[in-house]
Amino acid sequence: MTPTFPELSDRARDVFRLVVQSYLESGTPVGSKTIAQVSGLNLSPASIRGVMQDLEEAGLLAAPHTSAGRMPTQTGLRLFVDGMMHAVAPSEQERAAIHAGARAGGPVEEAIAATTAALSGLSACAGLVLVPRREPVLRQFGFVPLGPNRALAVLVGDDGSVENRVIELPGDVPPVALEAAANFLNARAAGATLSDIRQRIGREIAAERAALDGAARTLVERGIAVLSEDGARRPVLIVRGQANLIDPAAAADLDRVRGLLDELEGKEEIMRLLDSARDGPAARIFIGSENKLFALSGSSVIAQPVRAIDGQVVGVVGVIGPTRLNYARVVPMVDFTAATLARLLA
Repeated sequence: MTPTFPELSDRARDVFRLVVQSYLESGTPVGSKTIAQVSGLNLSPASIRGVMQDLEEAGLLAAPHTSAGRMPTQTGLRLFVDGMMHAVAPSEQERAAIHAGARAGGPVEEAIAATTAALSGLSACAGLVLVPRREPVLRQFGFVPLGPNRALAVLVGDDGSVENRVIELPGDVPPVALEAAANFLNARAAGATLSDIRQRIGREIAAERAALDGAARTLVERGIAVLSEDGARRPVLIVRGQANLIDPAAAADLDRVRGLLDELEGKEEIMRLLDSARDGPAARIFIGSENKLFALSGSSVIAQPVRAIDGQVVGVVGVIGPTRLNYARVVPMVDFTAATLARLLA
């Protein structure tokens, strides 16, 4: 059974902490001579080797090759992160770089992307941000018949974005109803968002002020409902710094890195993983195979919810990198980025 932090002796804790810290800094297995030189523990290399052997037998360290030193196992990294890590607050320069990204001009999405890129560069990881899809100001609605019981609802945003959704209809709807529904929506679309129009039309229909027949009213209600609900279900995932996942230590394992990049490209699994961190009070750390997505890629994710002043979660920010990333430095950096994005998204 793997020991817990309190069950380790003082000597074992000290050696274990130094091995992990040295490994996270260098990315290579750590030998007893290295620990003896930097530790100040007044222990001989032979004594340190004995402690390291005990830690290996406890499942906290592993020796990848004979006489190549030790490195923490995934279990060891978890023990270190949960019980031994001393967080290091971002420096003034790091905070300034993250703030600079948030102050980038242009649409909010560009500022979010710039902030994510800053986090990626500072952490030497890929930066990830999951935020709700922002509703565009609308320019035009349209309905295109697809058959007896289906139509395509088309929404064009003021920024040129286009959303298309298929809606099911109760029976055959005549072309005149499609045109009437589109004209009705377009008369109310200028300068409004979809949620604005939904509330406005809902009040009109409830008060029976909407000059629509039954078929056109069905088109309006279903078209807006489908577009609104689908948009809410599809948050935006911004990824920056994928190149940071390819480093000299990973060069010998390109298949693993290629698989990880494919997962990032697909986005769906990453989005689900980040979304699972929404309800946590602070950063969640997924190490290696603790999440099935990274069972083969040997990667870790640090993810933290972005909370507005009222406590509502408005997004999730995080990084993905090798399991040997500097958790003590990166976790507070993700926390600071979350606070910065909370102000940006307020």
